[in-house]
Amino acid sequence: MSILRSFLSRVIHQGRLTVVAPDGMREEYGQPAPGFPDVTIRFTSRRGMRRIILDPRLGAAEAFMDGEMELAEGDIMDLIGLIRMNTPWDRGATLKDKTWLGKRAEWVKTRLGSINRQRRSRANVKHHYDIGNDLYRLFLDDDMQYSCAYWSRPDMTLEEAQIAKKAHIAAKLALRPGQRVLDIGCGWGGMAITLAKLEQVEVLGITLSEEQLALARQRAEAAGVADRVKFELIDYRDLAAREPGRFDRIVSVGMFEHVGAPNFDTFFRAAANLMTADGVMLLHTIGRFGRPGSTDAFTRKYIFPGGYIPALSETVAASEKSRLIVTDVETLRLHYALTLREWYARTLAHEAEIVAMMGERFFRMWCFYLAGATAAFESGGMGNYQIQFARSRHALPLTRDYMGEAEDRYSG
Repeated sequence: MSILRSFLSRVIHQGRLTVVAPDGMREEYGQPAPGFPDVTIRFTSRRGMRRIILDPRLGAAEAFMDGEMELAEGDIMDLIGLIRMNTPWDRGATLKDKTWLGKRAEWVKTRLGSINRQRRSRANVKHHYDIGNDLYRLFLDDDMQYSCAYWSRPDMTLEEAQIAKKAHIAAKLALRPGQRVLDIGCGWGGMAITLAKLEQVEVLGITLSEEQLALARQRAEAAGVADRVKFELIDYRDLAAREPGRFDRIVSVGMFEHVGAPNFDTFFRAAANLMTADGVMLLHTIGRFGRPGSTDAFTRKYIFPGGYIPALSETVAASEKSRLIVTDVETLRLHYALTLREWYARTLAHEAEIVAMMGERFFRMWCFYLAGATAAFESGGMGNYQIQFARSRHALPLTRDYMGEAEDRYSG
């Protein structure tokens, strides 16, 4: 048990963590505290314990996935939440599980892994999004919105919060009838279809996921908007070369996290080239508070290869090179945490179906992913940014009143 003692005694102070070794020996860390969970983990092998010492984040994930670490009290959401709550980003705390050299190595791996040339981008999308639409139907809302919802009221359902998110974004686009809209990273088509329903606009949604593309086209037909909503399997870089200056509005929700820091300049240059002279873009992205960082090994290996969560500073700095004007910024601090908890609850409710579909190890991995993400948004350094850009200072009204007025209209 002593192999974990030095690590856990530094981390766990509030809330109680009980660790049971394979030989039955028990050790307790921390003290019961209001709001902090009590968690008991049981190791089925010494290897599982060694994995955590060698790499606390990836090691804990793989030990849990392989059944070498089990939750006897609480669940994986409680365990990861307990650790994060003891190392909150807001108070300057951090999980000191790596040396300076180790952190530098993670930074280098993140930058090299997120170069994301076009072939690699397609492979990365296939890894996460082409694993079957049926899986996503089990835990997402009815419209299959796989991004942060907008909780404008505390008593909302996930479905209501995702509808509110789409109205919130649509209002920031300042849509007018007859405009041409581009949705970069359109997912299963929900945003594009909604925009066409809210206003008489034409929308092109682009994706690199074949499964998303097929379902998005089906949904546009079913919604009766296929004459104004088209979907295409194409990289944003190729589209910018093919159709410069075509779009009055661009929306991108949950895609920028897949661009990779080495391609930020390219992304904004492409966006600027795709827009008309008075074009407007709304970028909705996960973002890290504070300065730029790196992607953890678990996420790189299992969830989003090539992915990187940007800091606001590097996002805006990249946009400035293409002379895009930042016209509005909103920080959604806890909205994604609320969304993720809903996804996690629905995942647990469909355990039998997901295990039958994907296997036990996948189910454990998915739970670890959702739990870790939730903790990052509740206590770690993650949030969501909605950034509005314009090519011309005259493209939008002088005050933000139009946003509220449109949002009320769209919500009604």
